[in-house]
Formats: sequence, structure tokens, C-alpha cells
Amino acid sequence: MNTQPTLAKEGGTTGNPGGTPRSDGLQAGLKNRHLSMIAIGGVIGAGLFVGSGSGIAAAGPAILLSYALVGAMVVFVMRMLGEMAAARPSSGSFSSYADQALGRWAGFTIGWLYWFFWVVVLAVEATAGAVILESWIPAVPQWAWALIVMVVLTATNLASVASYGEFEFWFAGIKVVAIGAFVVIGMLAVFGVLPGSDNPGAGFAHLTDAGGFMPMGAGAILTGVLMVVFSFMGSEIVTLAAGESEDPQRAVTKATNSVIWRIGVFYLGSIFIVLTLLPWNDPSIVEKGSYVAALDSIGIPAAGQIMNVIVLTAVLSCLNSGLYTASRMAFSLGRRGDAPKGFAKVDRRGVPKAAILSSVVFGFVAVFFNYQWPDTVFAFLLNSSGAVALFVWLVICVTQLRMRGIILRESPEKLVVRMWLFPYLTWATIAMIVFVLGYMIYDGGGAREQVVLSLLVAALVLAIALVRERARKTRV
Repeated sequence: MNTQPTLAKEGGTTGNPGGTPRSDGLQAGLKNRHLSMIAIGGVIGAGLFVGSGSGIAAAGPAILLSYALVGAMVVFVMRMLGEMAAARPSSGSFSSYADQALGRWAGFTIGWLYWFFWVVVLAVEATAGAVILESWIPAVPQWAWALIVMVVLTATNLASVASYGEFEFWFAGIKVVAIGAFVVIGMLAVFGVLPGSDNPGAGFAHLTDAGGFMPMGAGAILTGVLMVVFSFMGSEIVTLAAGESEDPQRAVTKATNSVIWRIGVFYLGSIFIVLTLLPWNDPSIVEKGSYVAALDSIGIPAAGQIMNVIVLTAVLSCLNSGLYTASRMAFSLGRRGDAPKGFAKVDRRGVPKAAILSSVVFGFVAVFFNYQWPDTVFAFLLNSSGAVALFVWLVICVTQLRMRGIILRESPEKLVVRMWLFPYLTWATIAMIVFVLGYMIYDGGGAREQVVLSLLVAALVLAIALVRERARKTRV
């Protein structure tokens, strides 16, 4: 058997110990249960557990409206992406669709920006995980823990797409069970039927008894939007992973249809529970974290350690999916000639090793920057990738406006998922995203810096794309 890496081409196949070969060389090694759990758990990031306390402190109970607004925006974006992904499953997802609908420059630009975003996230999450692990086993230095988790998850991704799916299945499962248990236990405590609960003040009155539902004014809802919007990043991963599943169309359709209840239960439901268990201005919400404070208020023993385990799981899940996502985007760019050809090579298991290892290398470099120059170089990397999530959503919206017509002309039978109220709701979503970006600039502080630096990096990548496109046309 030929064990040498092969360059993925249309119509080519590879040996297949772990799934059905695809025309691009990747393997359909993800089972339906993998995709289902990736879809459910993909919206639950560490930011929900760690950052929600600051949002509550900034907006009070009105933070629920902030989550609802961003949640609605994500639902619409996912519906648009689902429409395109169900019709044309691709490892490059929205980057590939932008390439087809808007031009090579668009696919190149958003693809590299998305890759850049995730390799920086690798460093952030590796460091966050290392902090937790060092607090448990201080004999191992923090940098060593960061190295260990990166190496382990790199090995997982290099083994096969099925091993990535299996790890993510259990990581996401733990998050889903944890949030589900939190909502159930919280509701029992709110209604006063939780055995042993010592929080007699819990109840719906907390939504208004400390200055009303909007104690910081209506403007705080927009401030809350800026604080929670990035905790939703990652919802789109399922559309990339669907390309390596047994039934991409079914997987995308199912994930798209379930995104509403996922956001409703995991985000709105869990934050609602926090706000009914404690007054929004309780200092412990910021000091301990919203979920730990809520569990402490009803007498759950070792709430802090329980939440550390869950946060570590969320961090490892984000690392695992981040590496997978960055490598598949690099693979897709390589196939389209927008990245080194080596990125498009796969081994006999259908794994794009070069794309994975190159993403890991940049992730390690970012980790080094985080330890060596956290307030300068790494702060620049973090801020310059901070608004990429919104850029990605914006490109998805604009691409869908064009792709609908292309799909209807070429393969109308594949339009099994349709965006609601097209094109009006698509334009409304574009307006919402542009408004959020504009408000980030108006709001000032770190939000303005993120948008400005992200725009500068995007302009640089776009300039490279346009120069390459001009050079390609000249050669032709």
C-alpha cells in the first residue's frame, strides 16, 4: 500500500482506514453522533463560563437582552451558512463560498483572517488551560502544561478525523451535561424544591429588585452586546466538519435547525438562572465567576473546583476544535492555490498533516509571545484578531446574497435549507453586524482598538490578495 502523502485533487481518492474517501482526499470519518455533539457543544465556549460575570455587572438583568440580540444574529448567520453548506459541503466552508460568489480575493482574505484568528485562540486557550492545571499540580510549570496540552491535541488531530471527532464528542458532552445540570438544579432552587438548598432569597424578584430590569440604562444593553458577542464564536465549526461526515447535507440541516434551542438553553437559560439565584450586583458574581457564585449561593460543595473542571474541558474543546478548524481552512486555501501546495497534501488516513503542523507551529509561536511579551506583541495579536468573528459573519451574509442565485441556477434541488425572509432578513443581519462594529469604534477603549487593528490586518491581507489576483491575471 502506498503510504506516501498525496496531493488532494478533484476526483482523487486515498486509502481509507477511518472513513469513506472524498474527492479532495479527506475522509468522511465523522459519525452522525460526532457532528450532533459538535453542533450542540460548539456554541459553548469558555467565554460563557468565565466572562459572563463581567457582562452581568455591566448591564444588570438586561444582559439577557444582550445575549438575545447576539443570539438572534448568530441564528440568522448560521441559517445562511447552513443554506450554502447543505448545498455545497466544503472543508473551506464560508471561505470557499466567498471564493465562488465574490471572487478569489474574498476567499483568500477571509480564509487567512479566520486561520489567523484560530492560531491566536490556540495560544489563549493553551495558556488558560495551563493556569488551571498548574493550580492543581504546581510542580509542573505553566509553560510545560501549555506545551503538554498542545502536543496531546496535536497528536489527536494527526491520528485521524475520527479521533478528533471522538475527543470533541466527549469534551462537548461534558459541557452539555454541565450546563443542563446547572439549569435543572438552578430551577429547582428558584422554586424552592431543591433538597438542602440554603438560598431562601432566590426567585424571579432578583430580575427587578436591585434598580429594575435595566439598572444601568438601555445603553448598557449595547455595552453588554460588545462583551458577549465573542463568546458565540465557533458556531460555524460544524459546517466545516460536516464536509468530513457520512451525510454532510443531513448533518448541516440538523445543526442549523437546532441552533435556536441550543442558544436559548445554554446561553439565555443558564444566565437567567444566575440572575434569579443572586442579585445582579452581588460582588461574588465578578469575584468568583457567575456560575461558581450561583452554585455557592445554593450550597453546592466544592463549586469552584467543579467549575474549574468544566472550564478546563471547555478550554480543551476549544483547543481541539481550533486546531481542527485552522488546519482545514489552511487545507482548503492550499487546494485553491491560495496557500502553499503542501497544505493540500493528505496522508493515507486522509489527514492534512502539513496544514495541521503549520497551524500548530504558529500556535506555539503565539504561546511564546504570550509568555515573553504579553503586553506588547501578544496584545497586538489578540487585538488584531479580535473583530475577525464579526468580519466572518459579515462575509457569510454578503456571500449568501450571491450564492442563493448561483445554487438556484446550477443545482436548485440542493437548496434544502433556506434562509428565512430572503433577502430582507439577510440585509437586516448585515445592518446589525455593521452597527455592532460601528458601536465598538464609538464605545472606545479596548473595543475600538480591536476593530481598528483588525481592520488594519484585514486591509493588509486584502492588499496581498489583490496583488496576487492581478499577477495571476497578468500571467494568464
